[in-house]
Formats: sequence, structure tokens, C-alpha cells
Amino acid sequence: MSRRLLTLLAALVPALLLLVLATSATVPLVAMGPGPTYDTFGEVEVEGEDGVETVPVIEVSGRDADETTGALRMTTVAVRDNLTLLDAMRFWLDPVQVVVPRDQVFPPERSRDEVRESNAAEMVGSENSAEVAAYGHLGIPMQPRVEAVDPEGAAADLLRADDILTSIDGERVSDSTAVVEQVSAHRPGDEVRIGFTRDGREETTTTTLQPAGPDGDPDQGRLGILVGDTPADGTDVEINIDPNVGGPSAGLILAIAIVDKLSPGEATGGAEVAGSGTIRPDGTVGPIGGITHKIRAAREVGATEFLVPAGNCAEAVQDPPGGIRLIEVDTLEGALEALEEVASGGEPPTCG
Repeated sequence: MSRRLLTLLAALVPALLLLVLATSATVPLVAMGPGPTYDTFGEVEVEGEDGVETVPVIEVSGRDADETTGALRMTTVAVRDNLTLLDAMRFWLDPVQVVVPRDQVFPPERSRDEVRESNAAEMVGSENSAEVAAYGHLGIPMQPRVEAVDPEGAAADLLRADDILTSIDGERVSDSTAVVEQVSAHRPGDEVRIGFTRDGREETTTTTLQPAGPDGDPDQGRLGILVGDTPADGTDVEINIDPNVGGPSAGLILAIAIVDKLSPGEATGGAEVAGSGTIRPDGTVGPIGGITHKIRAAREVGATEFLVPAGNCAEAVQDPPGGIRLIEVDTLEGALEALEEVASGGEPPTCG
């Protein structure tokens, strides 16, 4: 082998090694950009007892669901992990993507599965808050329902999921807050009488409260149940969402969709609407992450209106895509009023 060929090979080997590393070894970076959108007026495929079935995203039982037109889209951020150096460079050059250190999305002290479980729990909380906020807006009376029972708790073998609580020690309880207040007023070891209905039958039971546990107030008794609120008129809403979607930011859109399904009229007026925002049970809308990616995702699927939490407006107006109006909202009530303006051709409050 000639000296010239050996020299050439010696020069090529490091370059080849770098190329292999750039296309195979991962780097501690993730890319974030526009993610999928989901029309809450539409349908989704879910796994049922008889296989895959198609159901509404907002599924209503106990009353007739109102017809909806247009679109009302949840928006998401796509996070791409396990990037090679070449991937990271490609996304870095893409103007709609942002490359950030992986620790910003997946904290080193938490596994990816732990992050996913946390996001899923936040999504469930968001769905529950959206339902309560929507029912409150519509004036639907609520009642406290047992969601789960601790098998080692004071109520084990006495209460069941879906029991409707009616009283604690003879005091009527109208919602989950009242239940917590009544139980918390007792000390561990106190005996309490619980009134409830099960399958339409009124029943009572008595139990002894347990200590609240190491993280609770030692002077407060614990019943050992998870309690939520459900409409007293039999209305029930099931939210069917892609299980890969997590986090709290869908709350606002879900609440609007529930209001639209449970009341006459068209919340969007037939417009193509998208948005994002957390929601509290009292209807307060909070800011979210990734707003610029979500606006771009909405525009890519044809949305012309985007509901922006007031706390995100300053960021949202930084180079938004053309053809989409950024509507500023801070409550569920305000969002519905803004959509009425859209439907009537008026001028809703906007960012900027």
C-alpha cells in the first residue's frame, strides 16, 4: 500500500468516525415544535369491549347533546427526544422548531415514565376542572360523588365508587368541599355517620376516622375516600382523548366544548377555533407553555381564531403566523363572550 493511500486513509478515519457518531450517538437535547391538534367537536377511536370503536371526544349521557358546527381544537407541542447530533442540527436550522437541553423537559431526577405519569394525572385533573367549570357556568346543581375508596381506609367495605354522599353526621353536604370540611372538623378516632345513595337507594353507615397520615394535620380525621362533584340531574360527560396527550393545558377548550354540548346555540358560530389554557373549577383561565408552537399548529390545520390566556399574550404576539386572530381570555365566561363576538362579526378582545 502506497504512502499516499495510507495518508489518505489516516485522514478519512476520523471523519468517518465523526459521521458515525453524528448519525447514531444521541445528545442531551430535545426538539420542540407544533404538535397534533384535536377537534373536541369531533370523534376519536377508543378500545372498547368489542374492539376499536368510534366515539365523540365529548360524550354526553343523561340528556341530549346539542349539535355543534365548526371546529374547536385542543393544541399540543411535539417533543422529539433521543436526537442524534445530526437530528439536533437539522431541527436547529428549522425556524419552527426549538432545540433545548433535555433536562428542561425531562428533569434528571425523574424518569421518562414518571414524567409521563405526572402529565397523565394533570390531564385528568384538567378534565375534572373543565367539567366543574362548565357545569357551574350552566348553573347545573352538583352533588358529591365517591370517586375511589382507599382499601385500607376508614370507609373500606362501607362506601363504593359512584356512591352519592348526602350527609355527614346528619349535616347535609351539597358538594365535595362540604364533605372535606365536615370530615376535617372531626379528630382521628371520632365516629361519624355517613348518609349516601347507592343505585337510587338511601343508606347510612357509621365508621371511625383514621389519622390523616404523616403529611396531613394530626388533629384531622381521615375517611379514606377520593370525592368529586357530579351533576345532580343525571347529566354525565365522558371525555375521550388520545392517551398520549398529557398536561393541564386543554382545560379551557374542554370546558367550552362541554358548555356547547350541553346548551343550545353554537359557541364558535361555525368558525375554525383553536386555543389553549388551564382552567380552575371557578372558570379562571391560566397560562400554559409552548404557546407559539400551539398557535402555529392551529394555523397549519386552518384555524382562524386562537384563544390565548392573558398571561401568554406577550409571548403569543412575537411573530405569529398570518391569518389567525389571537383572542385574549382570562375566564371561561370571557372566552364564551369573545366567541359570541366572533360569531356576530364583532371585535373580541385581542392580544397586543
